[in-house]
Amino acid sequence: MVEYLKPDLCVIGGGSGGLSVAAAAAKMGASVVLVERDKMGGDCLNTGCVPSKALIAAGRRAHIMRTAPEFGIQAEEPKANFGRVNDHIKQVIAGIAPHDSVERFRGLGVEVIEDEARFIDKKTVQAGDVQIRARRFVIATGSRPLVPPVPGLSDAPFLTNESIFELRRKPSELIIIGGGPIGMELAQAHQRLGCNVTVVEMFEPLGRDDPEMTELVTRQLRREGVDIRANTKVLEVSHKSKSVSVSVETPEGEIENLVGTHLLVATGRAPNVDRLGLETANIQFDQKGIKVNKGLKTTNRKVYAIGDVTGGLQFTHVAGYQAGLVIRNALFGLPAKQDDNLIPRATYTDPAIASVGMNEEQVRKALGDKFRVLRWAFDENDRARAERSIEGCLKVYTDNGGKILGAAAVGLHADELINFYAFAIANKMKVGAFTKMVAPYPTLFEVAKRISYEYYKDKIDNPILKGAMALNRLFG
Repeated sequence: MVEYLKPDLCVIGGGSGGLSVAAAAAKMGASVVLVERDKMGGDCLNTGCVPSKALIAAGRRAHIMRTAPEFGIQAEEPKANFGRVNDHIKQVIAGIAPHDSVERFRGLGVEVIEDEARFIDKKTVQAGDVQIRARRFVIATGSRPLVPPVPGLSDAPFLTNESIFELRRKPSELIIIGGGPIGMELAQAHQRLGCNVTVVEMFEPLGRDDPEMTELVTRQLRREGVDIRANTKVLEVSHKSKSVSVSVETPEGEIENLVGTHLLVATGRAPNVDRLGLETANIQFDQKGIKVNKGLKTTNRKVYAIGDVTGGLQFTHVAGYQAGLVIRNALFGLPAKQDDNLIPRATYTDPAIASVGMNEEQVRKALGDKFRVLRWAFDENDRARAERSIEGCLKVYTDNGGKILGAAAVGLHADELINFYAFAIANKMKVGAFTKMVAPYPTLFEVAKRISYEYYKDKIDNPILKGAMALNRLFG
């Protein structure tokens, strides 16, 4: 027997974006149906952000033990028990899971259907024995690992982010295909935990970030023992009972065979659009994801899409940001458009890389030479000195009037430092605003204050300022 529901909102996908929409809509009094076919919390909680940061934290503890002599403490070579590391990861996930659980959302008044959803016409979704005809729909089905068409790969045992966090025995020789944020984060974490790691990247590792900053990161990973093969093409994958071989072409055109015990594929993401019946609902999509406008509405005016499934910036915080826009638009009819310039990026290597707003190339394209690049090195910061983490810098891009257009940082707590600039850009602030606040000493944020003063260095020759100083000498 078919059950019919007519809620204000139907959310398809119980990942970070879908849960944010469902929770916010329910708290505002809307009737909400949430459909999730797998685990609540989605990729972020179960196979993405949360387990990866837990693994990175474990690797950092091991690194601290090795580098203790710098602080006058005897070093000790850590012995990682991967079973217990895996227990740590699972405990972190379990601690967060109740917040994303079916029980919590039902307690908020959301009707949760644990089944697969698909459109059967432009206005109706089928989920098991339930048909849902909502006023508005939100597709938030996320993405999955993209597996490249490398000869032999499909026949070889390989890991992705969906399986690597299940390992309870150390992958002693780990080969990673892909030098993006996921590949580089997991490479460093595993190397610190006692694995021998090789990263194969077709282009430059972390190629979307500032080259000066990525150079610092790759240099540190190599220093720790990670073998990074940049501009190297994967030709073929083969395997035996206890090993996997990756045939590569070096930048010089030579063929080399890399052998390891485990293979991790981290070459990007593919949108989860299969079996949703999008064609039936007149929703356009391609291999990159569902087509949406600036207001995140699909080609079906009753349907929105957010998060990884749209093929845009693939971060948990982006899905949360988009959820807020959809709530304003779908529930209240308020105009709300996505502004990618507000979205910060962070890669949690050590040192970390983070950025927000426009990069130097984008600023130059928009303003020609009418902009400023302000730079301050971490080795001039007392807190970084105390922590013995002096490799790093902050760059801030402003127009000639001092308005902050973008910022990028690499080094100690770069992922935290960038929050101040995300706030500044969102509120259209000028760089001078940072000179007005007092930062506790010693903190890394003093870098932001120093860099703001840099903006005013060339203002000293301003005739008005010189005149004021002269008057003060005469009458002060």
